[in-house]
Amino acid sequence: MHYEFEEVLETLSMVALDHFDIRTVTLGISLRDCIDGDLSAMERKVTRKIRGLAKNLVRTVDQVSEELGIPVANRRISITPLAFLLDGAPKQGPARLAKVIDSLAEELGVDYVGGYSALVQKGMTPGERRFIEAFPEVMSTTERLCGSVNLASTRSGINMDAVKLMGETIQAMAQATASRDGIGCAKLVVFANAPEDNPFMAGAFHGMGEGDSAVSVGISGPGVIRHVLSLYPDLTIDDLADLIKRTAFKLTRAGELVLRDVAERLGAPRGIVDISLAPTPARGDSVANILEEMGLERCGAPGSTAALALLNDAVKRGGAMASTHVGGLSGAFIPVAEDTGMADAVRAGALDLGKLEAMTAVCSVGLDMVVVPGDTPPESLSGIIADEAAIGIVNNKTTAVRIIPAPGKGPGDSVEFGGLLGSGPVMAVTPFSCKKFIHRGGRFPAPLRGLTN
Repeated sequence: MHYEFEEVLETLSMVALDHFDIRTVTLGISLRDCIDGDLSAMERKVTRKIRGLAKNLVRTVDQVSEELGIPVANRRISITPLAFLLDGAPKQGPARLAKVIDSLAEELGVDYVGGYSALVQKGMTPGERRFIEAFPEVMSTTERLCGSVNLASTRSGINMDAVKLMGETIQAMAQATASRDGIGCAKLVVFANAPEDNPFMAGAFHGMGEGDSAVSVGISGPGVIRHVLSLYPDLTIDDLADLIKRTAFKLTRAGELVLRDVAERLGAPRGIVDISLAPTPARGDSVANILEEMGLERCGAPGSTAALALLNDAVKRGGAMASTHVGGLSGAFIPVAEDTGMADAVRAGALDLGKLEAMTAVCSVGLDMVVVPGDTPPESLSGIIADEAAIGIVNNKTTAVRIIPAPGKGPGDSVEFGGLLGSGPVMAVTPFSCKKFIHRGGRFPAPLRGLTN
């Protein structure tokens, strides 16, 4: 692919003025050939495989970033969902292997490893249940390991037994990390229709349909789009969409350039460019601020869902033209704690949990980094997960929940996580119960649109 000199200059301008960075370069690694009935032998195989493939990851990404003048915020690894490796392991297996991988991440200098994950959309084996029940211990005793559970798909419906279990697990994780405002929950995503090539945490894993390894890139750029829109305040809606599309094209070209260079130097196959707009806690680097630049007084006002739908579609259109392989989540993230504009909208009373849920029907993921009162019942957490899963399977899109019950905190309080996780207000949850519905268990039938044969 040929890159014009003007493109490079334009990218450098975006970096200097508008907080643009490559959010993550993620090396996916298959661990399927590490499966062993002997847990110690499997730990040795996993260590050898990850160390062998990722030993040069951080150095290579740093070199490419410096040479191109494009900041890369995180260097990450995604691995085969560990539930596949540990299904027949003893009870202590998940925590043991998790600590080995977490230590490897520190040794290699990577920011996060994704893949403490299970795919249970149709049912759970006893081993998978033990694996999920180990989440509180695993996430409270590791720093860099992240996890996910896919419990629904358009093809399979919703595993309501897993929905109930995840509500209980999230509440237990919050208590296990209560001294840090339940931060363990920030390292877990509950999915419907999870993509197998997502480079973003906490939901990244190296899917079963992937090869032995692959390099993928996740771009950022909300600040760039917000700035460009501010230069053209009187555009019609269709011209607004075109401007976003053209800007997303430029952002994705930068991501494609980083992907090609890193993959070539590592000798690894190219994966995908995820063209998601990933906000940060920095002022102005906010998806909410983009929506406000489009004409909303505050994110959450009437019209917010429509504006977000336009933004999401335009980003996909522009990005798809700029890269051979676009994948992952690709669209606009709307996390609360990680996006200062979203958090401000909640504090101003413009955005509540109900409106946020409506907006997830058209964003690239779902309820992300939402902080709720620490005493929220597990069944209410499960109900929120079930609602998002229903949106996902009915609309045949990825939806997710990353929700944090903050122990000892209530509506109006705030939590501070630091770094890219930011800070966020505690959002109120309705006091009315869904306990009987959640305790029914069973499997929510797949929608008819899932019958595509």
